[in-house]
Amino acid sequence: MNTNLYMDIQGYKSWKEIVLLEKGYSTDKKYHIKTDVGKQLLLRISNISEFDKKEKEYAIIRKFAALGFTMSEPISFGTCNNGNNVYMILSWVEGRDLEEELGKLTERQQYLLGRQAGKILKEIHSICVDIQDIPKKTKIEKKLLQLENYENSQVRVPEDDFVIQFVKENINKIWSKSPVYLHGDFHPGNLIYVKDGDIGVIDFNRWEVGDPYEEFYKLESFGIEKSIPYCVGQIDEYFNDAIPMNFWEILAVYVAHASLYSIKWAEKFGIEEIEGMKKRCEAAFKNYNKFKEVVPAWYDQTLRLKYIDAIN
Repeated sequence: MNTNLYMDIQGYKSWKEIVLLEKGYSTDKKYHIKTDVGKQLLLRISNISEFDKKEKEYAIIRKFAALGFTMSEPISFGTCNNGNNVYMILSWVEGRDLEEELGKLTERQQYLLGRQAGKILKEIHSICVDIQDIPKKTKIEKKLLQLENYENSQVRVPEDDFVIQFVKENINKIWSKSPVYLHGDFHPGNLIYVKDGDIGVIDFNRWEVGDPYEEFYKLESFGIEKSIPYCVGQIDEYFNDAIPMNFWEILAVYVAHASLYSIKWAEKFGIEEIEGMKKRCEAAFKNYNKFKEVVPAWYDQTLRLKYIDAIN
């Protein structure tokens, strides 16, 4: 472990344990810190070339923290390793990965945790967006380019032509909502099941400003394989149990695009990741009847009726 990375961070001498964390796709180096008085911290270190980007990320995390839900809260930010790196220190959210815990819980508990997540997401999206943070153009051009990269790749899946056509014909439906601050990677893998049965939120490094409905496509990619009741609950709560049809229409475009492009994206991580994304793609094709339907087959509104007594 290269201790030179962080030896000049103020308070370093009080760190009793420093453990490198290797989970996830981030290029940041992440460490779990325990101090000599038992305090737990999260240290993220990036190359100094990312200073401006990370300074902005830290500012956005401060906006999120002001909402008051359980999360990795900002503690300090600056440069380290003689100015060669940038760091941020956040509070540690004590608990267990939600994606690992969901399968151990009852269907009712899973659904209610989904509603907790939906409430948090709605709060994040309620923050007033600074005008300078609003992108000058939508993601339509970017997503069409990504789709083209998939079309020209060697990792295409069978019978994808109809889905490609669906995306191209419906891509202009995205970004029809006012842009909001997004967590950017909101799914059970970035949520913590804390000791009192609540949810804590981590990993804000993919934040952005954009279409609020884009935040939901990872339920299909990573959520339903862990817990369908959780995914249903997140959607129900976000929309106060009155889900507009245009949400499903827009979400289907995001899901269709991600189902295909994620396979191309996975190439840099090797064959195992590619095969995993292909399986998710096949599941999405099935859930959306090759996108002849826009409401996925897994969405079950009877769960809301089943657990309505626990909600009120």
